[in-house]
Amino acid sequence: MFKYIKNDLPASIVVFFVALPLCLGIALASGAPLFSGLIAGIIGGIVVGALSGSKIGVSGPAAGLAAIVLTAIGSVGGYENFLVAVVLGGIIQIIFGFLKAGIIGYYFPSSVIKGMLTGIGIIIILKQIPHFFGYDANPEGDFAFFQVDGGNTFSEIFKSLNNISLGSTIIGLIGLGILLLWSSVLSKKGKIFNLIQGPLVAVVAGIVYFFVTDSESKYGISASHLVSVPVPDNLDSFLGQFSFPNFNALTNPEIWVIAFTIALVASLETLLCVEATDKIDPHKNVTPTNRELLAQGTGNILSGLIGGLPITQVIVRSSANIQSGGRSKMSTIIHGFFLLISIILIPSLLNKIPLSVLAAVLLIVGYKLAKPGLFLQMYRIGWKQSIPFTVTVLGIVFIDLLYGIGLGLAVGIVVILIKSFQNSHFLHIEDKSNGEHKIKMTLAEEVTFFNKGAILKELDNLPKATFLEIDVRKTRYLDNDIIEILDDFTVKAKERDINIKIISERGTIENPKSFIEFFKLSPKTA
Repeated sequence: MFKYIKNDLPASIVVFFVALPLCLGIALASGAPLFSGLIAGIIGGIVVGALSGSKIGVSGPAAGLAAIVLTAIGSVGGYENFLVAVVLGGIIQIIFGFLKAGIIGYYFPSSVIKGMLTGIGIIIILKQIPHFFGYDANPEGDFAFFQVDGGNTFSEIFKSLNNISLGSTIIGLIGLGILLLWSSVLSKKGKIFNLIQGPLVAVVAGIVYFFVTDSESKYGISASHLVSVPVPDNLDSFLGQFSFPNFNALTNPEIWVIAFTIALVASLETLLCVEATDKIDPHKNVTPTNRELLAQGTGNILSGLIGGLPITQVIVRSSANIQSGGRSKMSTIIHGFFLLISIILIPSLLNKIPLSVLAAVLLIVGYKLAKPGLFLQMYRIGWKQSIPFTVTVLGIVFIDLLYGIGLGLAVGIVVILIKSFQNSHFLHIEDKSNGEHKIKMTLAEEVTFFNKGAILKELDNLPKATFLEIDVRKTRYLDNDIIEILDDFTVKAKERDINIKIISERGTIENPKSFIEFFKLSPKTA
Protein backbone atom coordinates (compact mmCIF):
# COMPACT_ATOMS: atom_id res chain seq x y z
CA MET A 1 0.00 0.00 0.00
CA PHE A 2 2.93 2.33 0.72
CA LYS A 3 4.87 1.30 -2.40
CA TYR A 4 4.46 4.72 -4.02
CA ILE A 5 4.41 6.86 -0.87
CA LYS A 6 7.13 9.16 -2.26
CA ASN A 7 4.73 9.99 -5.10
CA ASP A 8 1.49 9.87 -3.12
CA LEU A 9 2.45 12.07 -0.17
CA PRO A 10 3.37 15.19 -2.20
CA ALA A 11 0.31 14.64 -4.43
CA SER A 12 -1.99 14.38 -1.40
CA ILE A 13 -0.81 17.80 -0.19
CA VAL A 14 -1.70 19.40 -3.53
CA VAL A 15 -5.10 17.66 -3.55
CA PHE A 16 -5.69 18.88 0.02
CA PHE A 17 -5.13 22.51 -0.99
CA VAL A 18 -7.37 22.09 -4.03
CA ALA A 19 -10.10 20.31 -2.07
CA LEU A 20 -10.22 22.66 0.94
CA PRO A 21 -11.73 25.74 -0.75
CA LEU A 22 -13.95 23.60 -2.99
CA CYS A 23 -15.44 21.74 -0.01
CA LEU A 24 -16.26 25.06 1.65
CA GLY A 25 -17.42 26.76 -1.56
CA ILE A 26 -19.73 23.92 -2.61
CA ALA A 27 -21.30 23.88 0.85
CA LEU A 28 -21.89 27.63 0.60
CA ALA A 29 -23.34 27.31 -2.91
CA SER A 30 -25.59 24.48 -1.67
CA GLY A 31 -27.06 26.53 1.17
CA ALA A 32 -25.68 23.97 3.64
CA PRO A 33 -23.49 24.44 6.73
CA LEU A 34 -19.83 25.03 5.77
CA PHE A 35 -18.76 22.10 7.91
CA SER A 36 -20.93 19.74 5.82
CA GLY A 37 -18.62 20.24 2.85
CA LEU A 38 -15.58 19.33 4.94
CA ILE A 39 -17.32 16.20 6.25
CA ALA A 40 -18.03 15.09 2.67
CA GLY A 41 -14.41 15.79 1.68
CA ILE A 42 -13.04 13.77 4.60
CA ILE A 43 -15.30 10.78 3.98
CA GLY A 44 -14.71 11.02 0.21
CA GLY A 45 -10.98 10.84 0.86
CA ILE A 46 -10.69 8.28 3.65
CA VAL A 47 -13.72 5.99 3.28
CA VAL A 48 -14.47 6.11 -0.44
CA GLY A 49 -10.75 6.24 -1.21
CA ALA A 50 -10.18 3.04 0.78
CA LEU A 51 -13.15 1.15 -0.71
CA SER A 52 -12.79 2.32 -4.31
CA GLY A 53 -10.92 0.37 -6.97
CA SER A 54 -9.64 3.60 -8.50
CA LYS A 55 -5.96 4.26 -7.91
CA ILE A 56 -6.00 7.98 -8.61
CA GLY A 57 -9.66 9.11 -8.42
CA VAL A 58 -10.56 11.54 -5.61
CA SER A 59 -14.08 11.90 -4.19
CA GLY A 60 -15.83 14.65 -2.29
CA PRO A 61 -18.72 17.12 -2.54
CA ALA A 62 -19.51 17.95 -6.18
CA ALA A 63 -20.49 21.23 -7.80
CA GLY A 64 -22.89 19.35 -10.07
CA LEU A 65 -25.15 18.57 -7.10
CA ALA A 66 -25.11 22.07 -5.54
CA ALA A 67 -28.29 23.29 -7.26
CA ILE A 68 -30.13 20.06 -6.38
CA VAL A 69 -29.07 20.33 -2.72
CA LEU A 70 -30.01 24.02 -2.50
CA THR A 71 -33.52 23.37 -3.81
CA ALA A 72 -33.99 20.17 -1.80
CA ILE A 73 -33.11 21.69 1.59
CA GLY A 74 -35.85 24.28 1.19
CA SER A 75 -38.45 21.85 -0.16
CA VAL A 76 -38.15 19.22 2.60
CA GLY A 77 -38.14 21.63 5.53
CA GLY A 78 -34.53 21.77 6.69
CA TYR A 79 -31.07 20.29 6.47
CA GLU A 80 -31.70 17.40 8.91
CA ASN A 81 -34.59 16.20 6.75
CA PHE A 82 -32.43 16.49 3.63
CA LEU A 83 -29.77 14.25 5.22
CA VAL A 84 -32.28 11.38 5.16
CA ALA A 85 -32.34 11.69 1.36
CA VAL A 86 -28.52 11.55 1.28
CA VAL A 87 -28.54 8.30 3.29
CA LEU A 88 -31.24 6.78 1.07
CA GLY A 89 -29.38 7.93 -2.04
CA GLY A 90 -26.31 6.03 -0.81
CA ILE A 91 -28.37 2.88 -0.31
CA ILE A 92 -29.76 3.18 -3.84
CA GLN A 93 -26.22 3.57 -5.20
CA ILE A 94 -25.21 0.34 -3.48
CA ILE A 95 -28.18 -1.36 -5.14
CA PHE A 96 -26.99 0.07 -8.49
CA GLY A 97 -23.58 -1.48 -7.81
CA PHE A 98 -25.01 -4.93 -7.10
CA LEU A 99 -27.15 -4.65 -10.26
CA LYS A 100 -23.93 -4.03 -12.29
CA ALA A 101 -25.16 -0.62 -13.44
CA GLY A 102 -21.57 0.63 -13.59
CA ILE A 103 -21.28 -0.63 -17.18
CA ILE A 104 -23.14 2.54 -18.23
CA GLY A 105 -19.88 4.43 -17.82
CA TYR A 106 -18.35 2.59 -20.80
CA TYR A 107 -20.99 3.90 -23.20
CA PHE A 108 -19.77 7.48 -23.30
CA PRO A 109 -17.66 8.16 -26.39
CA SER A 110 -14.09 9.37 -26.08
CA SER A 111 -14.90 12.71 -27.76
CA VAL A 112 -17.46 13.51 -25.04
CA ILE A 113 -15.07 12.53 -22.25
CA LYS A 114 -12.33 14.71 -23.72
CA GLY A 115 -14.86 17.51 -24.14
CA MET A 116 -15.81 17.08 -20.49
CA LEU A 117 -12.19 17.39 -19.36
CA THR A 118 -11.57 20.40 -21.58
CA GLY A 119 -14.83 22.10 -20.62
CA ILE A 120 -14.10 21.66 -16.92
CA GLY A 121 -10.59 23.02 -17.47
CA ILE A 122 -11.99 26.14 -19.17
CA ILE A 123 -14.66 26.69 -16.53
CA ILE A 124 -12.07 26.33 -13.74
CA ILE A 125 -9.96 29.05 -15.37
CA LEU A 126 -12.94 31.36 -15.92
CA LYS A 127 -14.29 30.85 -12.39
CA GLN A 128 -10.91 31.36 -10.71
CA ILE A 129 -10.03 34.65 -12.45
CA PRO A 130 -12.21 36.72 -10.05
CA HIS A 131 -10.72 34.95 -7.00
CA PHE A 132 -7.22 35.51 -8.40
CA PHE A 133 -7.86 39.28 -8.41
CA GLY A 134 -9.44 39.23 -4.96
CA TYR A 135 -13.11 39.41 -5.95
CA ASP A 136 -14.69 36.64 -3.87
CA ALA A 137 -18.41 37.45 -4.07
CA ASN A 138 -19.26 34.08 -5.66
CA PRO A 139 -18.57 30.76 -3.85
CA GLU A 140 -15.58 28.68 -4.96
CA GLY A 141 -17.74 25.67 -5.77
CA ASP A 142 -20.22 27.36 -8.11
CA PHE A 143 -19.32 26.00 -11.57
CA ALA A 144 -22.62 26.70 -13.38
CA PHE A 145 -22.74 29.49 -16.00
CA PHE A 146 -25.71 31.19 -14.32
CA GLN A 147 -24.56 31.78 -10.76
CA VAL A 148 -26.39 31.75 -7.45
CA ASP A 149 -25.91 35.53 -7.12
CA GLY A 150 -27.82 36.22 -10.33
CA GLY A 151 -24.76 36.90 -12.50
CA ASN A 152 -22.94 34.62 -14.90
CA THR A 153 -19.38 33.47 -15.48
CA PHE A 154 -18.40 36.39 -17.71
CA SER A 155 -20.20 39.14 -15.78
CA GLU A 156 -18.30 37.96 -12.70
CA ILE A 157 -14.98 38.41 -14.52
CA PHE A 158 -15.93 41.95 -15.59
CA LYS A 159 -16.96 42.79 -12.01
CA SER A 160 -13.65 41.48 -10.71
CA LEU A 161 -11.71 43.81 -13.01
CA ASN A 162 -13.52 46.76 -11.43
CA ASN A 163 -13.02 45.46 -7.89
CA ILE A 164 -9.38 44.35 -7.84
CA SER A 165 -7.85 43.77 -4.40
CA LEU A 166 -4.21 44.79 -4.75
CA GLY A 167 -2.93 42.58 -1.93
CA SER A 168 -4.73 39.47 -3.19
CA THR A 169 -3.52 40.11 -6.74
CA ILE A 170 0.10 40.58 -5.66
CA ILE A 171 0.26 37.34 -3.69
CA GLY A 172 -1.74 35.58 -6.44
CA LEU A 173 0.91 36.61 -8.99
CA ILE A 174 3.69 35.56 -6.60
CA GLY A 175 1.99 32.19 -6.09
CA LEU A 176 1.51 31.70 -9.84
CA GLY A 177 5.15 32.59 -10.42
CA ILE A 178 6.26 30.03 -7.83
CA LEU A 179 4.10 27.33 -9.44
CA LEU A 180 5.42 28.02 -12.94
CA LEU A 181 9.03 28.20 -11.75
CA TRP A 182 8.60 24.97 -9.78
CA SER A 183 7.05 22.96 -12.62
CA SER A 184 9.22 24.21 -15.48
CA VAL A 185 12.62 24.72 -13.82
CA LEU A 186 13.10 23.62 -10.22
CA SER A 187 11.39 20.21 -10.53
CA LYS A 188 14.17 19.22 -12.92
CA LYS A 189 16.97 20.36 -10.59
CA GLY A 190 16.71 17.81 -7.80
CA LYS A 191 14.59 15.29 -5.89
CA ILE A 192 13.84 17.78 -3.10
CA PHE A 193 11.81 19.89 -5.55
CA ASN A 194 9.72 16.86 -6.47
CA LEU A 195 9.15 15.90 -2.86
CA ILE A 196 8.12 19.43 -1.84
CA GLN A 197 5.41 20.47 -4.28
CA GLY A 198 5.10 23.99 -5.67
CA PRO A 199 1.52 24.50 -4.36
CA LEU A 200 2.72 23.94 -0.78
CA VAL A 201 5.43 26.59 -1.22
CA ALA A 202 2.91 28.97 -2.79
CA VAL A 203 0.47 28.50 0.11
CA VAL A 204 3.22 29.06 2.70
CA ALA A 205 4.24 32.23 0.81
CA GLY A 206 0.60 33.37 0.96
CA ILE A 207 0.40 32.83 4.73
CA VAL A 208 3.71 34.66 5.26
CA TYR A 209 2.49 37.54 3.08
CA PHE A 210 -0.67 37.84 5.19
CA PHE A 211 1.33 38.03 8.41
CA VAL A 212 3.90 40.59 7.18
CA THR A 213 1.35 43.00 5.69
CA ASP A 214 -1.29 45.10 7.39
CA SER A 215 -4.76 43.85 6.44
CA GLU A 216 -6.01 47.46 6.58
CA SER A 217 -3.45 48.74 4.05
CA LYS A 218 -3.92 48.62 0.28
CA TYR A 219 -1.23 45.91 0.08
CA GLY A 220 -2.84 43.77 2.79
CA ILE A 221 -5.48 41.03 2.56
CA SER A 222 -8.73 41.34 4.48
CA ALA A 223 -10.54 38.39 6.06
CA SER A 224 -13.09 38.28 3.22
CA HIS A 225 -10.31 37.21 0.83
CA LEU A 226 -9.09 34.32 2.98
CA VAL A 227 -10.15 30.72 3.47
CA SER A 228 -12.98 30.52 6.00
CA VAL A 229 -12.95 27.25 7.94
CA PRO A 230 -15.26 27.05 10.98
CA VAL A 231 -13.17 27.46 14.16
CA PRO A 232 -14.64 25.71 17.23
CA ASP A 233 -13.90 27.10 20.71
CA ASN A 234 -13.75 23.70 22.39
CA LEU A 235 -14.60 20.03 21.90
CA ASP A 236 -18.31 20.59 22.51
CA SER A 237 -18.53 23.30 19.86
CA PHE A 238 -16.58 21.10 17.43
CA LEU A 239 -18.98 18.18 17.96
CA GLY A 240 -21.87 20.61 17.67
CA GLN A 241 -20.98 21.18 14.02
CA PHE A 242 -22.19 17.68 13.13
CA SER A 243 -25.82 17.29 12.02
CA PHE A 244 -27.88 14.12 12.10
CA PRO A 245 -30.74 12.99 9.86
CA ASN A 246 -34.32 13.27 11.05
CA PHE A 247 -35.65 9.84 10.09
CA ASN A 248 -39.20 10.92 10.90
CA ALA A 249 -39.07 12.49 7.42
CA LEU A 250 -39.05 9.02 5.81
CA THR A 251 -42.81 9.25 5.37
CA ASN A 252 -42.42 12.32 3.16
CA PRO A 253 -42.66 11.16 -0.52
CA GLU A 254 -40.49 14.10 -1.61
CA ILE A 255 -37.58 12.71 0.41
CA TRP A 256 -37.65 9.57 -1.75
CA VAL A 257 -37.80 11.59 -4.99
CA ILE A 258 -34.75 13.61 -3.88
CA ALA A 259 -32.95 10.41 -2.82
CA PHE A 260 -33.39 8.86 -6.28
CA THR A 261 -32.31 12.14 -7.89
CA ILE A 262 -29.15 12.25 -5.78
CA ALA A 263 -28.39 8.59 -6.50
CA LEU A 264 -28.85 8.97 -10.26
CA VAL A 265 -26.96 12.25 -10.65
CA ALA A 266 -24.15 11.27 -8.26
CA SER A 267 -23.73 7.88 -9.95
CA LEU A 268 -23.68 9.39 -13.43
CA GLU A 269 -21.21 12.09 -12.44
CA THR A 270 -19.00 9.47 -10.76
CA LEU A 271 -19.01 7.14 -13.77
CA LEU A 272 -18.17 10.02 -16.10
CA CYS A 273 -15.33 11.09 -13.81
CA VAL A 274 -14.03 7.50 -13.62
CA GLU A 275 -13.95 7.30 -17.41
CA ALA A 276 -12.25 10.70 -17.69
CA THR A 277 -9.73 9.95 -14.94
CA ASP A 278 -8.76 6.62 -16.52
CA LYS A 279 -8.35 8.48 -19.83
CA ILE A 280 -5.75 10.92 -18.46
CA ASP A 281 -4.03 8.41 -16.17
CA PRO A 282 -0.50 7.99 -17.60
CA HIS A 283 -0.42 4.39 -16.32
CA LYS A 284 -3.76 3.53 -17.95
CA ASN A 285 -5.31 1.79 -14.96
CA VAL A 286 -8.90 0.61 -15.44
CA THR A 287 -11.32 1.38 -12.58
CA PRO A 288 -13.98 -1.27 -11.79
CA THR A 289 -17.15 0.80 -12.14
CA ASN A 290 -19.51 -1.42 -10.12
CA ARG A 291 -17.12 -1.41 -7.18
CA GLU A 292 -16.96 2.38 -7.51
CA LEU A 293 -20.74 2.63 -7.13
CA LEU A 294 -20.57 0.45 -4.01
CA ALA A 295 -17.83 2.68 -2.56
CA GLN A 296 -19.70 5.89 -3.40
CA GLY A 297 -22.92 4.53 -1.92
CA THR A 298 -21.17 3.61 1.33
CA GLY A 299 -19.60 7.06 1.46
CA ASN A 300 -22.93 8.79 0.97
CA ILE A 301 -24.60 6.73 3.70
CA LEU A 302 -21.86 7.70 6.20
CA SER A 303 -21.81 11.32 5.03
CA GLY A 304 -25.57 11.64 5.44
CA LEU A 305 -25.50 10.03 8.88
CA ILE A 306 -23.10 12.66 10.31
CA GLY A 307 -24.19 15.76 8.42
CA GLY A 308 -22.16 15.74 5.20
CA LEU A 309 -23.09 16.69 1.65
CA PRO A 310 -23.59 14.09 -1.10
CA ILE A 311 -20.33 12.68 -2.53
CA THR A 312 -19.18 11.86 -6.04
CA GLN A 313 -15.82 11.25 -7.64
CA VAL A 314 -14.62 14.70 -8.75
CA ILE A 315 -12.51 15.42 -11.84
CA VAL A 316 -10.93 18.64 -10.49
CA ARG A 317 -9.37 16.87 -7.51
CA SER A 318 -8.63 13.71 -9.49
CA SER A 319 -6.80 15.61 -12.23
CA ALA A 320 -4.83 17.56 -9.61
CA ASN A 321 -3.83 14.21 -8.11
CA ILE A 322 -2.66 12.88 -11.48
CA GLN A 323 -0.83 16.10 -12.39
CA SER A 324 0.99 15.98 -9.05
CA GLY A 325 2.23 12.43 -9.61
CA GLY A 326 -0.18 10.41 -7.45
CA ARG A 327 0.19 6.67 -8.12
CA SER A 328 -2.11 4.83 -5.71
CA LYS A 329 -5.20 5.34 -3.60
CA MET A 330 -2.97 6.36 -0.68
CA SER A 331 -2.80 9.92 -2.04
CA THR A 332 -6.61 10.13 -1.85
CA ILE A 333 -6.75 8.63 1.65
CA ILE A 334 -3.94 10.83 3.00
CA HIS A 335 -5.58 13.98 1.64
CA GLY A 336 -8.70 12.99 3.59
CA PHE A 337 -6.67 12.67 6.77
CA PHE A 338 -5.05 16.05 6.07
CA LEU A 339 -8.52 17.60 5.89
CA LEU A 340 -9.55 15.91 9.15
CA ILE A 341 -6.39 16.76 11.10
CA SER A 342 -6.19 20.35 9.85
CA ILE A 343 -9.75 21.32 10.79
CA ILE A 344 -9.17 19.88 14.28
CA LEU A 345 -5.66 21.19 14.98
CA ILE A 346 -5.01 24.23 12.79
CA PRO A 347 -8.28 25.77 11.57
CA SER A 348 -7.04 29.26 12.50
CA LEU A 349 -3.90 28.79 10.38
CA LEU A 350 -5.97 27.57 7.44
CA ASN A 351 -7.95 30.80 7.70
CA LYS A 352 -4.77 32.74 6.88
CA ILE A 353 -4.51 31.22 3.37
CA PRO A 354 -5.39 33.78 0.65
CA LEU A 355 -8.00 32.55 -1.81
CA SER A 356 -6.00 34.12 -4.65
CA VAL A 357 -3.11 31.69 -4.01
CA LEU A 358 -5.46 28.71 -4.19
CA ALA A 359 -6.92 30.26 -7.35
CA ALA A 360 -3.41 30.23 -8.84
CA VAL A 361 -3.15 26.50 -8.09
CA LEU A 362 -6.50 25.85 -9.77
CA LEU A 363 -5.55 27.98 -12.80
CA ILE A 364 -2.64 25.61 -13.43
CA VAL A 365 -4.93 22.59 -13.01
CA GLY A 366 -7.44 24.12 -15.44
CA TYR A 367 -4.81 24.92 -18.05
CA LYS A 368 -3.45 21.37 -18.01
CA LEU A 369 -6.96 20.05 -18.61
CA ALA A 370 -7.70 22.49 -21.44
CA LYS A 371 -4.48 22.89 -23.38
CA PRO A 372 -5.11 24.79 -26.66
CA GLY A 373 -3.39 22.07 -28.70
CA LEU A 374 -6.19 19.63 -27.88
CA PHE A 375 -8.66 21.60 -30.03
CA LEU A 376 -6.38 21.27 -33.06
CA GLN A 377 -5.84 17.59 -32.31
CA MET A 378 -9.60 16.91 -32.19
CA TYR A 379 -10.12 18.86 -35.43
CA ARG A 380 -7.48 16.75 -37.20
CA ILE A 381 -9.08 13.47 -36.07
CA GLY A 382 -12.22 14.37 -38.04
CA TRP A 383 -15.69 15.82 -37.66
CA LYS A 384 -17.11 12.65 -36.07
CA GLN A 385 -14.93 13.36 -33.04
CA SER A 386 -14.63 17.15 -33.16
CA ILE A 387 -18.36 17.97 -33.29
CA PRO A 388 -19.40 16.03 -30.12
CA PHE A 389 -16.22 17.34 -28.43
CA THR A 390 -17.04 20.98 -29.26
CA VAL A 391 -20.72 20.67 -28.28
CA THR A 392 -19.72 19.13 -24.93
CA VAL A 393 -17.22 21.94 -24.21
CA LEU A 394 -19.72 24.68 -25.09
CA GLY A 395 -22.50 23.02 -23.10
CA ILE A 396 -20.35 22.76 -19.97
CA VAL A 397 -19.09 26.35 -20.22
CA PHE A 398 -22.45 27.99 -21.04
CA ILE A 399 -24.87 25.74 -19.10
CA ASP A 400 -23.37 23.24 -16.64
CA LEU A 401 -21.57 19.90 -16.45
CA LEU A 402 -24.43 17.43 -16.83
CA TYR A 403 -26.25 19.40 -19.54
CA GLY A 404 -23.01 19.73 -21.50
CA ILE A 405 -22.30 16.01 -21.32
CA GLY A 406 -25.90 15.20 -22.25
CA LEU A 407 -25.74 17.43 -25.32
CA GLY A 408 -22.38 15.98 -26.37
CA LEU A 409 -23.65 12.41 -25.96
CA ALA A 410 -26.79 13.16 -27.98
CA VAL A 411 -24.73 14.64 -30.82
CA GLY A 412 -22.26 11.71 -30.62
CA ILE A 413 -25.08 9.19 -31.01
CA VAL A 414 -26.50 11.09 -33.98
CA VAL A 415 -23.07 11.13 -35.63
CA ILE A 416 -22.69 7.37 -35.13
CA LEU A 417 -26.17 6.73 -36.55
CA ILE A 418 -25.39 8.87 -39.59
CA LYS A 419 -22.03 7.27 -40.36
CA SER A 420 -22.56 3.63 -39.34
CA PHE A 421 -24.81 0.88 -40.65
CA GLN A 422 -26.60 -0.86 -37.82
CA ASN A 423 -24.86 -4.20 -38.30
CA SER A 424 -24.34 -6.48 -35.34
CA HIS A 425 -21.08 -6.04 -33.48
CA PHE A 426 -19.33 -9.05 -32.04
CA LEU A 427 -16.11 -10.13 -30.44
CA HIS A 428 -14.52 -13.56 -31.04
CA ILE A 429 -11.95 -14.93 -28.62
CA GLU A 430 -10.45 -18.30 -29.48
CA ASP A 431 -7.96 -20.22 -27.44
CA LYS A 432 -5.39 -21.53 -29.95
CA SER A 433 -3.05 -22.84 -27.31
CA ASN A 434 -1.03 -25.88 -28.33
CA GLY A 435 1.41 -25.96 -25.51
CA GLU A 436 1.51 -22.17 -25.27
CA HIS A 437 -1.08 -19.71 -24.07
CA LYS A 438 -2.27 -18.09 -27.27
CA ILE A 439 -5.49 -16.13 -27.64
CA LYS A 440 -6.99 -14.88 -30.91
CA MET A 441 -9.32 -11.91 -30.90
CA THR A 442 -11.28 -11.30 -34.10
CA LEU A 443 -12.99 -7.94 -34.39
CA ALA A 444 -16.33 -7.49 -36.13
CA GLU A 445 -16.98 -5.72 -39.44
CA GLU A 446 -17.93 -2.53 -37.62
CA VAL A 447 -16.70 -1.74 -34.11
CA THR A 448 -17.92 1.46 -32.42
CA PHE A 449 -17.74 2.89 -28.90
CA PHE A 450 -20.75 0.71 -28.02
CA ASN A 451 -18.29 -2.20 -28.01
CA LYS A 452 -15.87 -0.39 -25.70
CA GLY A 453 -16.99 -2.03 -22.46
CA ALA A 454 -16.77 -5.61 -23.80
CA ILE A 455 -13.34 -5.16 -25.40
CA LEU A 456 -11.96 -3.31 -22.39
CA LYS A 457 -13.16 -6.09 -20.07
CA GLU A 458 -11.62 -8.85 -22.22
CA LEU A 459 -8.26 -7.07 -22.43
CA ASP A 460 -8.23 -6.41 -18.70
CA ASN A 461 -8.95 -10.11 -17.96
CA LEU A 462 -6.12 -11.47 -20.12
CA PRO A 463 -3.69 -13.53 -18.03
CA LYS A 464 -0.04 -12.61 -17.78
CA ALA A 465 2.50 -13.98 -20.30
CA THR A 466 -0.14 -14.34 -23.03
CA PHE A 467 0.36 -14.20 -26.80
CA LEU A 468 -2.53 -12.08 -28.13
CA GLU A 469 -3.37 -12.16 -31.83
CA ILE A 470 -5.76 -9.42 -33.04
CA ASP A 471 -7.36 -10.10 -36.43
CA VAL A 472 -8.81 -7.01 -38.16
CA ARG A 473 -8.94 -8.37 -41.73
CA LYS A 474 -12.76 -8.31 -41.76
CA THR A 475 -13.05 -5.00 -39.99
CA ARG A 476 -14.15 -2.16 -42.30
CA TYR A 477 -14.88 0.42 -39.59
CA LEU A 478 -12.90 0.75 -36.35
CA ASP A 479 -13.96 3.59 -34.09
CA ASN A 480 -11.31 5.95 -32.71
CA ASP A 481 -12.38 4.98 -29.16
CA ILE A 482 -11.45 1.33 -29.79
CA ILE A 483 -8.11 2.35 -31.28
CA GLU A 484 -7.38 4.39 -28.14
CA ILE A 485 -8.27 1.44 -25.91
CA LEU A 486 -5.85 -0.79 -27.84
CA ASP A 487 -3.20 1.94 -27.75
CA ASP A 488 -3.60 2.34 -23.97
CA PHE A 489 -3.42 -1.43 -23.58
CA THR A 490 0.12 -1.51 -25.02
CA VAL A 491 1.31 0.15 -21.79
CA LYS A 492 -0.33 -2.49 -19.57
CA ALA A 493 0.73 -5.29 -21.94
CA LYS A 494 4.40 -4.57 -21.33
CA GLU A 495 3.84 -4.62 -17.58
CA ARG A 496 1.99 -7.97 -17.81
CA ASP A 497 4.41 -9.61 -20.31
CA ILE A 498 1.73 -9.85 -23.03
CA ASN A 499 2.94 -10.02 -26.64
CA ILE A 500 0.64 -8.62 -29.32
CA LYS A 501 0.37 -9.49 -33.01
CA ILE A 502 -1.94 -7.64 -35.42
CA ILE A 503 -3.17 -9.35 -38.59
CA SER A 504 -4.57 -6.98 -41.22
CA GLU A 505 -5.02 -6.83 -44.98
CA ARG A 506 -1.81 -4.81 -45.11
CA GLY A 507 0.17 -7.56 -43.40
CA THR A 508 1.09 -8.42 -39.84
CA ILE A 509 3.00 -6.59 -37.15
CA GLU A 510 4.17 -7.75 -33.71
CA ASN A 511 4.16 -5.57 -30.58
CA PRO A 512 3.33 -2.28 -32.36
CA LYS A 513 4.62 0.81 -30.56
CA SER A 514 1.42 2.71 -31.33
CA PHE A 515 -1.97 1.41 -32.47
CA ILE A 516 -2.93 4.97 -33.36
CA GLU A 517 -0.05 5.29 -35.83
CA PHE A 518 -0.70 1.79 -37.23
CA PHE A 519 -4.39 2.36 -37.92
CA LYS A 520 -3.86 5.94 -39.13
CA LEU A 521 -2.53 4.44 -42.38
CA SER A 522 -5.61 2.27 -42.86
CA PRO A 523 -8.65 3.62 -44.74
CA LYS A 524 -10.87 1.43 -42.57
CA THR A 525 -10.65 3.86 -39.66
CA ALA A 526 -11.46 6.94 -41.73
